[in-house]
Amino acid sequence: MPETETLQKPAPTTPYERLGGLPALERITARFYDLMESDPAYAELRAMHAPDLSHMRGALAQFLAGWSGGPRDWFEANPGRCMMSIHKGYAIGADTAGQWADAMRRAIHEELGTSDPQIATEMSRVMEQLCMGMVR
Repeated sequence: MPETETLQKPAPTTPYERLGGLPALERITARFYDLMESDPAYAELRAMHAPDLSHMRGALAQFLAGWSGGPRDWFEANPGRCMMSIHKGYAIGADTAGQWADAMRRAIHEELGTSDPQIATEMSRVMEQLCMGMVR
């Protein structure tokens, strides 16, 4: 190949790729749960969860990977389940759903906001719709 030619990396084709794959989703998830555990603004949301969040940290990252077009390991390990069915038995109010959406928005923008603001904004919007759909 002549020196003037360069190989161009193909453009990402899925949200998973645009987000940065599993490493980026793990960073988002870690930041989300760190916020939930440390920021008093999310105290009501934190109280709804188990004392140990380590399993949820991994599970949410895996869910987000499959949901965004990446490996579907979470879905294969949880056939017939989705976030709506998992949360069906919880009394989720608008306040706690709003706390979830806010913490996730912050985590997404803190981890991705400068690298791809468009996908960060869109993911935040869709995540908010998802959690607000759980309000009972």
